[in-house]
Amino acid sequence: MIPFNKPYMTGREIKYIEKAHAEGHLSGDGMFTKRCHAWLERNTGSKKSLLTHSCTAALEMSALLLDLQPGDEVIMPSFTFVSTANAFVLRGAIPVFVDIRADTLNIDETLIEDAITERTRAICVVHYAGVGCEMDRILEIANRHGLKVVEDAAQGVMATYRGRPLGSIGCLGTFSFHETKNVISGEGGALLINEQEYCERAEIIREKGTNRSRFFRGQVDKYTWIDVGSSYLPSEIVAAFLAAQLEDAGSITQRRLAIWDRYHAWAAPFERDGRLRRPVVPAHCQHNAHMYYLLLPSLDHRKAFLSSLKALGVAAVFHYVPLHSTPAGLSAGRPHGDLPVTDRTSDCLVRLPLWLGVEEHLERIFAACEQALRDAESGHAPS
Repeated sequence: MIPFNKPYMTGREIKYIEKAHAEGHLSGDGMFTKRCHAWLERNTGSKKSLLTHSCTAALEMSALLLDLQPGDEVIMPSFTFVSTANAFVLRGAIPVFVDIRADTLNIDETLIEDAITERTRAICVVHYAGVGCEMDRILEIANRHGLKVVEDAAQGVMATYRGRPLGSIGCLGTFSFHETKNVISGEGGALLINEQEYCERAEIIREKGTNRSRFFRGQVDKYTWIDVGSSYLPSEIVAAFLAAQLEDAGSITQRRLAIWDRYHAWAAPFERDGRLRRPVVPAHCQHNAHMYYLLLPSLDHRKAFLSSLKALGVAAVFHYVPLHSTPAGLSAGRPHGDLPVTDRTSDCLVRLPLWLGVEEHLERIFAACEQALRDAESGHAPS
C-alpha cells in the first residue's frame, strides 16, 4: 500500500535532540526554541513568534488575546478542521459559518460582510491547501467594521499572498507542524503576533498566566501569576526536531512543488474532458504544495474512486465534514444562510498522497487513479 502520508526527516533531527539533552534543557524555551522563534520572525516578519504544542493551542491563545466574551461572534468557514471553531467556542464565542469560494475553497470574502452583526468581534480565515484567502478584501471589511482578523495558516508555512507570508497578514496567525504538514515536529504549532499590543500578553498566556519570560530576561526580580493562561509550550525535544526541519524548509517546499506539478500535469486532460476538477491557485498566491486534491462529480463517484484506489494499493482520503453539519457545530455555532459550495466540496474532494519520497510511486498512482476513474464512472468499483 502506498501510504497517504509519510513523515520526512532531514537527517539532523536526532543529532539536535541529543544536543538538547547534552545541554541539560528538555523543557520549553531552550536554545532550539529560540532558534525556531528567530527563524519564524525572520521568514514571516511577525513582531513575535511563539512555539506552541499545537496549532490548536495557538488558536486558543488567539481567542484569549482577543478577550472574547460569551456571546461574541467569530466569522469563519465551515470547511475547516474542528480546532478553528473549538478555540473560540472554549471562550463562549459563537462561530458563524459562511460558505467557501468554488475556486480556491477558501472563505468567500463576498459573503462576510452580510454575516456581520453587532456581536461580531473577529474573522478567522483558513488558507486551504496553502493557498491564500483574499486578504486585501477581508482586511478592508474588518477595518471598516472594527474587527480583528486571525489567520488559521495551519497549512500555510512557506506560502504567500501578494508576496506576504501567510500568517503574517492578520493581527494574529497560526501554524501547524503536525506530522501531516510540510514542515513537522510530530505535534507542534506556532503563534505569529503581528501587532505589538499583543506581544507581552501572549508571553504571559503561554506561560500559564505568569510573567516568567520577563523574569528570565531580568526585567522583574521574581515571577508570579498575573493573568489567565495555560501551558502552551512544547518541549525542547520537539523544538530541536523542528529546528532541523525549518533549516530545510525551502528545499522541502521546492520538492513538494515538483510533486504537485506532476500531479497537476497528469490531471489536466481529465479536467478538460470534464471528468474531474483540479486545484485553482490565483496568480497572486504562491502556494506551498501542502496537498493535491481532485474534485469528482458526486459523492457516489468519490466513494467508488476511493474504494477502487484502496483495492489498487493507494491510500487516498477525503477531507473535512463541514462544521455546520456536525453535532457540536449545530449546538455551538450557526451557518449564515445556505452553504452549497461547502457541502458539495465535502462530498466530492479526494486528497492524493503527497510526501517526500512519493516521487518514485507517482506513475503507479497515476495508473491507479485512471483505473479508479473508470471504475467510478462505470459503477463497477470494488465493494
